[in-house]
Amino acid sequence: MTTDESFIHVNGRRLAYLDFGGEGPPLLALHGHFSRGRIFAPLARALSRRYRVIALDQRAHGRSDHGGDLRPEAYVADAAALLRQLGLRQAAVLGHSMGGVIAYRLAARHRDLVGALIVVDIGTVNQEPEVQPVLDVSGWPRRAASRDALAAAIAAQGVPAWFFMDSAVEFDDGWGLLFDYQDMMASQQSLIGDHGEHWCSAAQPALLLRGGDSFMLAADRARTMARERPDVETVVFPGCGHWLYAEEPDRFARAVGDFLDRRYAGTR
Repeated sequence: MTTDESFIHVNGRRLAYLDFGGEGPPLLALHGHFSRGRIFAPLARALSRRYRVIALDQRAHGRSDHGGDLRPEAYVADAAALLRQLGLRQAAVLGHSMGGVIAYRLAARHRDLVGALIVVDIGTVNQEPEVQPVLDVSGWPRRAASRDALAAAIAAQGVPAWFFMDSAVEFDDGWGLLFDYQDMMASQQSLIGDHGEHWCSAAQPALLLRGGDSFMLAADRARTMARERPDVETVVFPGCGHWLYAEEPDRFARAVGDFLDRRYAGTR
């Protein structure tokens, strides 16, 4: 299974993606802020006999180009362009956190491209007091002498270092993270707001996955989302926080695969 990025060019911007291969119809996976496409490698392995998982490094993340327009509409346009350039129609789309908002906005705007929708631990109201929508990384250290030193510096910020270390690489001047900190601040600010209109406009069969201890998707909001539009299934992961794909990878893959098997015909 490949772990080497491929690249496409969209409106003058280079975007990286991983096509993990696999049999069956396509599943486009969209990560959240501060992350990258390769976090979905375990999911791709688990589903490889049934689905072809493609994971995009969203703009300003991973190996994709930094800077530019970081509004949700630009992320949606990138995902649509990737599906079209790869010749994929009616793909299933999965998104975690920020990627979940992009996924349901993509499903609403480009119904011809999306056959099923999986939203992982993100709601429709991304603003205070419901959630804390911005993690201030503007003052974080940009380089460290070693990978361990970088992880320690990130942990000192009071956040789970393992998550950010998925984007850690060695540069000429030391270890750092692939994303630009100011890009992340701008992108988070652009996502603040109520995205409920887009969620309600996405008519595809949808699966909403929530961590029982999530700080991003409360039980009341998940219940509201299930009522707001038809054809929504909800699965709760008791004892899990925000990162379901990493906290319970086997159960995560089973929930995704079961839903797709039942609700997504795809294109073979």
